[in-house]
Amino acid sequence: MHSNHLLLEEPIRMASILEPSKASFFPAMTKIVGTLGPKSRSVEVIASCLNAGMSVARFDFSWGNTEYHQETLENLKAAVKSTKKLCAVMLDTVGPELQVANKTGNPISLLGDGLVVLTPDRGQEPSSKLLPINFDGLSKAVKKGDTIFVGQYLFTGSETTSVWLEVSEVKGEDVVCSVKNSATLAGSLFTLHASQIHIDLPTLSAQDKEVISSWGLQNKIDFLSLSYTRHAEDVRQAREFLNKLGDLSQTQIFAKIENMEGLTHFDEILQEADGIILSRGNLGIDLPPEKVFLFQKAALYKCNMAGKPAVVTRVVDSMTDNLRPTRAEATDVANAVLDGSDAILLGAETLRGLYPVDTISTVGRICAEAEKVFNQDLYFKKTVKYVGEPMTHLESIASSAVRAAIKVKASVIICFTSSGRAARLIAKYRPTMPVLSVVVPRLKTNQLKWSFTGAFEARQSLLVRGLYPMLADPRHPAESTSATNESVLKVALDHGKASGVVKSHDRVVVCQKVGDASVVKIIELED
Repeated sequence: MHSNHLLLEEPIRMASILEPSKASFFPAMTKIVGTLGPKSRSVEVIASCLNAGMSVARFDFSWGNTEYHQETLENLKAAVKSTKKLCAVMLDTVGPELQVANKTGNPISLLGDGLVVLTPDRGQEPSSKLLPINFDGLSKAVKKGDTIFVGQYLFTGSETTSVWLEVSEVKGEDVVCSVKNSATLAGSLFTLHASQIHIDLPTLSAQDKEVISSWGLQNKIDFLSLSYTRHAEDVRQAREFLNKLGDLSQTQIFAKIENMEGLTHFDEILQEADGIILSRGNLGIDLPPEKVFLFQKAALYKCNMAGKPAVVTRVVDSMTDNLRPTRAEATDVANAVLDGSDAILLGAETLRGLYPVDTISTVGRICAEAEKVFNQDLYFKKTVKYVGEPMTHLESIASSAVRAAIKVKASVIICFTSSGRAARLIAKYRPTMPVLSVVVPRLKTNQLKWSFTGAFEARQSLLVRGLYPMLADPRHPAESTSATNESVLKVALDHGKASGVVKSHDRVVVCQKVGDASVVKIIELED
């Protein structure tokens, strides 16, 4: 892909590096997804995570039962209430994940240069010589010389918690492997990843469907993270399944790209999905290390130009056990922002890590610093050029609103929207100021009862860079027509003032519909 690389604004003054960062109501425009688990499920810790900058809570169903996750979700609701910070809910499916079940729970030590057998016979006791797996077809899928990784959080190069295996021979349904590195596997479940090999299992497993139609439906999840998305058809089937569940027809599907098949079909998947998660854990194993950065840059560029949110994973692994990230990790987070990422997803770091809150605030601070030197001007020109002419009506309005806001140095863009689409389009052009997305609820009926839409749309903007949702009161008009009439615009401006985003004499760009026409206007605030 030929794209002009985003460059930092030059020159960056060395002195500015030493200036302390200014505190702001919005810790960073880039969003943070936190995975809730053993170390981050109490009301107090979740509240601290929300205050530190988490805007989406991820529930990973590859471990833990629905009761456990429901309890965590109830704690999240209590934390949202106490902090008054909106938080969206993401359900992460298991998908065709190969696993080694360690029923005993005892650590298993494997020695380099030794042999270990992978067997589909789940009745067998796991040991350093034999690992029972949950898939009968592995012996048909692999051949001598193929690479397999096994571990709780897969091989990153320095871990001793995952092991690198090479297939020596296939014996019936068993696969004999030579062990490339010494490692100790701890826990009751280890992921098994066969590198660059097609696994003939459905992307949405029976277990996933059960969880979505019970837990997901009950809790009206905002996002479905579709693990191991390999084809556009996977997304279409998931969409069909959600539509059948009625209340989940508005749930957004984020395709998780984590193997070569997903990479090969990336363009078609991007067209079908609402957003993309670049799962660098598994993908970093499938790709040669020197190619990982290329995939990240190419994929983020494509997501940005399509105006679809892109989420990057595995950025601060070392913070699972340490209070500070490595220098390389700190640079990696910043580069994800400069490459155009909408959100950073934290997995083990918040799930079982020792410092979930510190990790979120550290990542947020790095993102905020990177955003200051993001070359918005170059990005804007590139996006307009990519969209081409003639632009759609909405695209033209969105780009005009961003251009106007930058020219008049507006402190905020306020966008009135009912579907959230207009606000997402404004965010696509990456304005340097926050976008307050005022979601105006719509009344709808299924002929049995009336209900308002809007909550889904508001929470779903919590995964888009620079978007901050606010759910309007449907009784308020967009603008006041009489002195007694409080408008939604006034409420939005008051909210902006209270949160410190706007102050007297600031300029604000407002994007709204008046009748059938879309209007962009600039207002200057009085005292």
